[in-house]
Amino acid sequence: MKRKHLLLSLFCFSILSCSEIVAQESFRIMFYNVENLFDTKHDSLKNDHDFLPGGFMNWNNWKYWEKQRNIGRVITAVGEMQSPALVGLCEIENDSVIFDLTKRSPIRSQEYDYITTNSPDIRGIDVALLYQRHLFKLLEKNEYELVLSGKDAHPTRNILHAVGQVVSGDTLDVFVCHFPSRYGGQLESEGGRIDASKLLRDKADSLFSVRKDAYIIIMGDFNDHPDNKSINQVLKARSLNYHLNKNELYNMFLNRINERDFGTLKYQGQWNVLDQFIVSGNLLMKENSLKINNNEAHIFNADFLTEKDEKYGGVRPYRTNLGPRYIGGFSDHFPIFMDLNIGVV
Repeated sequence: MKRKHLLLSLFCFSILSCSEIVAQESFRIMFYNVENLFDTKHDSLKNDHDFLPGGFMNWNNWKYWEKQRNIGRVITAVGEMQSPALVGLCEIENDSVIFDLTKRSPIRSQEYDYITTNSPDIRGIDVALLYQRHLFKLLEKNEYELVLSGKDAHPTRNILHAVGQVVSGDTLDVFVCHFPSRYGGQLESEGGRIDASKLLRDKADSLFSVRKDAYIIIMGDFNDHPDNKSINQVLKARSLNYHLNKNELYNMFLNRINERDFGTLKYQGQWNVLDQFIVSGNLLMKENSLKINNNEAHIFNADFLTEKDEKYGGVRPYRTNLGPRYIGGFSDHFPIFMDLNIGVV
């Protein structure tokens, strides 16, 4: 009888041990272009006049805090009433607006820590990363200034690079980007985005060379589509249909760009996929301890983020302002998200 009990105990312990080895911790990552999150205070070093009280946008404290509440509502909705582990944001004015979002708005209960860039952009536009400290232990923060090669180029947004450790003990390199805009025309402005892709590719190649397993996630508003030159040829972000190589980059949306009504921003009736996730190949391999759930990323286009498109038909993102007219929505972009499965021993 004792022998049977011993065998049963060993069998149960074996099952428990195996379940612990293959247990998965879900880790949601989102990115959101929040469309001009400006405070109401003047920065004497930046051209923020449009978003001051009495300025072109007639910005004021009530609109500012309503904007903060709306952003918090979106973050909570994407997390499905939980907190996404990582939240990349762009079109934020400064560190102060992210302090207000994480410490003074309704999402303060989600206890985010954050890092931001301090870019030379003329309007003061920066990017930020919010993170749950118990899921992502920040080890290092870098930001890379993008020096554009064009003779008439203006200072632009820096690229944010966070290095963190997840609960499996693996190191995750996260980049948050907001590439130069298409102002002046897509082809005419393309050089700036090519410069940004060259810089980003150099940083990725450096990580591939120094880390045995480089787990890289790049998220941002690239102001180009996944099949445009800057992303597809210069950054070399491949389709998921390509053969997987752990030291290459893959665009989570490249093989979906021809789907009907698929996009994060609508311009003149056409959907654009400007907001994207780009990942290293080992995050797509089933045998690894870190991997993208089902190798899928998603656009979050819930009904409350849309309004009827009276001119072109269908719907469009429900934005905060339409020109100088305040309409009280969220952003002219939809957020994107994906889940990272983490093997926990």
